[in-house]
This record gives sequence, structure tokens and C-alpha cells, in this order.
Amino acid sequence: MQFEAVIGLETHVQLNTNSKMFSQSSSKYQNSEPNTYVDPTSMGLPGALPVVNINAVESAIKIGLALDCGISSFTKFDRKQYFYPDLMKGYQISQFDEPICTEGFLTVSNTKKIRINRVHMEEDVAKLTHVNNSSSNYSLLDINRSGTPLMEIVTEPDLSSSKEVIEYIEKLQQIIRYIGVGSANMEEGSFRCDANISVREKGSDLLGTKVEIKNMNRISAVANAVDYEIKRQIKCIETKEKIIQETRVGSEEKSITIPQRTKEESNDYRYFPEPDIPPLRIDNKWIEEIKNKIPTLPEKRKNKYLYDYGLSPYDANLLASEIKFSDFFEKIVHELPKTHKNNETIKYIANLMNGEFNRLLNIDTSMSILNIKFTAEDLVDLIISYKENKINNKILKTVFEEMWLTGKTSKQIISSKNLAIISNTKELEEKINNIIENNPKAVEDFKAGKEQSKKFLLGQVMRETKGQADPVISEEIITNLLEQKK
Repeated sequence: MQFEAVIGLETHVQLNTNSKMFSQSSSKYQNSEPNTYVDPTSMGLPGALPVVNINAVESAIKIGLALDCGISSFTKFDRKQYFYPDLMKGYQISQFDEPICTEGFLTVSNTKKIRINRVHMEEDVAKLTHVNNSSSNYSLLDINRSGTPLMEIVTEPDLSSSKEVIEYIEKLQQIIRYIGVGSANMEEGSFRCDANISVREKGSDLLGTKVEIKNMNRISAVANAVDYEIKRQIKCIETKEKIIQETRVGSEEKSITIPQRTKEESNDYRYFPEPDIPPLRIDNKWIEEIKNKIPTLPEKRKNKYLYDYGLSPYDANLLASEIKFSDFFEKIVHELPKTHKNNETIKYIANLMNGEFNRLLNIDTSMSILNIKFTAEDLVDLIISYKENKINNKILKTVFEEMWLTGKTSKQIISSKNLAIISNTKELEEKINNIIENNPKAVEDFKAGKEQSKKFLLGQVMRETKGQADPVISEEIITNLLEQKK
């Protein structure tokens, strides 16, 4: 019997607003002392009333639009009741039956659409740190995170492998960073993913028993946990062991999943409308204003690079991977004069960005695309110098690195270091004649019909001029001078 996995994801995204979801307390608690970003609303103290963070609502709409969701004209908040030490109020303000965004999608494997069931707003909970060793067994509670704005993005069970899960996560992270609503960093906890996994006979329409996997804070941990859980459930079916609907946690050390608790159903949370927050009505004008703030997303950029510029999939993916990097590339292309705005030149720029540019970024970790010392216009000047044969590729790389270190323009560097291509025929004839006189064997080889001797002499010319001699003109002069000696 063959089996297939059915996987749905619930992704929690921390939003990078300045304040918390329902209070004016700062949400910039990272790297702070525990319990220093605490306020009455997050604590649920008597008399403290929640006020909706309008910037968080805008961020939620941005996420929804980027995922091709419909934006609800009417949405409300609800109380989600559960009792756990990380939730001081005994309930979480979330959204139940009227989420802000519904029915979107995200494409994986080029054509497979992973349907987005909903995107809803909620507040984050406090952070529990469990200490369990031979001498101690206790938990620490840090309230700093409590109340931080969260978006929960819930898919339909459309994923079928860890490979698809990873691609979905990476694409979602990329979109979130592109639109600027969050860092989407799994390691720091600002992007958390839970997977709902079941297994069924291949080709069947029936769903198996669903198991939720939590505590996956790295992409590799997600892949390992998903793969393990699929194998575990298949083994249970084959050995006729009952699969329990439960919540399990991923163990990154052992690459397994471990039972945590019996899985709750939605009615266990006893949802009811949040009485202290009135419903929100979202008009089309505001949605259009937000839509205009969203930059061109990575998938559209990749298609442009592939089909308009003729770039390879590798180059297109790399250029579109990060928005600032992509923006700088497009600015360079925009600054190209019409005489040089062709796919050949654009491909050269792409190679320069993905090659030398990235190499220098990786070497100097203090640098980023935001603080480089030269402008797109400066780089265009350098590229035009190369395309017009004023410098060669080797010199271009030398000049580029100098621009990177000093911020000087290419013209300043080429002029001050005398790096321009030597194309003066008289000057080259003098140098080449001397080289030929000093290499009589090469002359004899040429007379004997060995054409390789010309390449040898050209190499000597390039060495003598440190690569600055125009190779085309130099080869013509070498040929003429050698012919004269026959």
C-alpha cells in the first residue's frame, strides 16, 4: 500500500510595529531584561482596556494583499479562552469567525497553489523558559513578549512533503520581508510555524487523523520533524496502531517528535466576541492606499528578469532574493543610457551583482546594500567604460573594489592610477617591437608556421602593460610586425 501526506501550516508572524497590539507599550523588547516591557493591558489588570493598533491592522492587510487574499470589509476580535502560565489574562484576544483576510494562495513547485484559508490578527503571549536538570525543575516567565502584534496565516491542507513545506516557508518569509511588516526570523522567534500532518492511502479523498507539530524554530528542524512524523504515522497504520489526535513537539537534537498534549478543538477555546473592542469596518479606499504601498513582489521580479532580460533562473532568483539588493540592481538598469540598455549589458550587470558585489558584501559584514559608498550612477559609469573598451574586465574588478573601499568614482580611480586601456597605436607599436626583439624564438616559431607564437607574444604584451593594452589592436600589430620579418 502506498501512502501520501496531507499537511497544513499555521504560521505566526510577529509584526514590527513600534507598540503592542492593544497598548502603547513598546514592542521592541528583544535583547532586553525580562519583564521590563510590561503594561496593565498585557497583564490583563482590572480596568485596563485594549485599543487596536492601527499600524498592525495595516500590516495585516498588506500581508493579505501580498497573498492574493480577499480583505474583509467587516472584521472583529474574539476572546480565545485557555489556561496556561504564559497567558496572564486567562484568554487571548484573537479572531475567530470574522478574520481580516481570507481565500488567498501562495505558489510552490512553480505551479502548485497552496491555498490560504485565512489571515487573522491576535496578540502574542508571554515567553516560558523551562529549566529541567538534575538539581532543578522550574519555569521562568518573561512578560515582555505579551501583547506583541501577531498575524496567523493558516493554509488549507494542500502541502504533501517537507520539500513543499520548506519552499512555502521560505517564500512566505521573503514576502514578509519584501513588504516590510516583519523580520520573519525563525531563530529569534518572530516567525513560528506549526504543522498539521495526517497520512492517507494514496489517491484517497479521506483525511487521516491530524497531528499538530510545534516547537520548530529552524527550517532544518521543520524538515526533520515533518519527515519523521510522516514516517511515524505510516508505521502506525502498517502496524495497526491507533494514531491519536494530539499536539507533539519537535526535538531538534533527536530529529523526532514527542507527545505534548491532547489536541484541542475550536469549541474547547470557548470563543466569544471581545466586548471591549468594537468591530472594524475597512473601506475600499483604505485598501487601495495600502495596495499602492506594496512594492513589486519577488515572483513578479523574477519573471521580469527571466523573460524581459533573458537572465538564467539562478541569476533571477539571486537578484530577487532580497528587496534592497533587487532595488539597487533595477536602479542600475534604469540609469543605463539607451545606447547601452540591452540584454547583454544587463546580463553583465547581473553577473557583477551576483559575483563581485556579493563577494565583497560577504567579506565585509559591516557593509550592506544600504551603506555602500558609491551610487548606482557611479557603477553605470564603470560599466560603460568597460563596454566601450576603455578598461578590461580585470581592471573593472580592480576599480570596483577600490570604489567599494573608498567611495571614489570610477573616473577618479582610472585617472589617478592610469588604468585606462592603451589603444594608442604608436605607443603599442614601440612596446610590441621591443617584446618581439627580446623573443627571437617566438619569431622563428612564427616563421615555421606555429600560430601559437602570436598568443605567446600577446601574453607578453599584456604582462608588460599589466593588462592595459587593447588586445585587438595589439594582436593586429603583432601580426603585422611578424609578417614583416618573414
